[in-house]
Amino acid sequence: MQTLDLATHALREMNAALQAQSQQTNATQWEILNPRGAHAIAVGLDAPIEVTVRGSTGYYCAGMNKQATVHVTGSAGPGVAENMMSGTVIIDGDASQYAGATGRGGLLVIKGNAASRCGISMKGIDIVVHGNIGHMSAFMGQAGNLVVCGDAGDALGDSLYEARLFVRGSVKSLGADCIEKEMRPEHLEILRDLLARAGADAKPEEFRRYGSARKLYNFNIDNAAAY
Repeated sequence: MQTLDLATHALREMNAALQAQSQQTNATQWEILNPRGAHAIAVGLDAPIEVTVRGSTGYYCAGMNKQATVHVTGSAGPGVAENMMSGTVIIDGDASQYAGATGRGGLLVIKGNAASRCGISMKGIDIVVHGNIGHMSAFMGQAGNLVVCGDAGDALGDSLYEARLFVRGSVKSLGADCIEKEMRPEHLEILRDLLARAGADAKPEEFRRYGSARKLYNFNIDNAAAY
């Protein structure tokens, strides 16, 4: 286990050490102490390493992650796992706004609640939230899966493309062009796999699926008010 203490190491020094790891590294286990809400912790990683952050983080923790597993034992500020490519990011607490924004791959697990715009413009990432999510989540979601074990706020899936949304609880309102859809066997299998990987104690049959009505793909004057 390699330990980096932000009480004695500079943030830039810590990130440089993590970013220097490669496919051939033997230093696969890392621990970051005293994060104290610092921004941009463990960003831009591109190696199969495991990083445990002991505490809560600020903006953009684990942004642009590729291959690595980043585990935050506290909560995370805005933009956690932003533009994630692959790997796994786990937040034991809550996540602030736009968690997983523009994510292209990998798995983001939030064991608490997520604030507004969770999964905004998601492009292939899988996000599992054990609690609730805020308004405008999955706005312009293009691909991937957003799984919510609790409730969803206003305007879920506004201007959605082909991302799949699964919600176990209530949905305050659906955004433009987002509708409830049939839960077919293939969707139950996708959901079962994601719940297992995220360690969520929920059954796929308890969820409802939401997706795009596909009416806003191309401009139509009759739908002008919905854009």
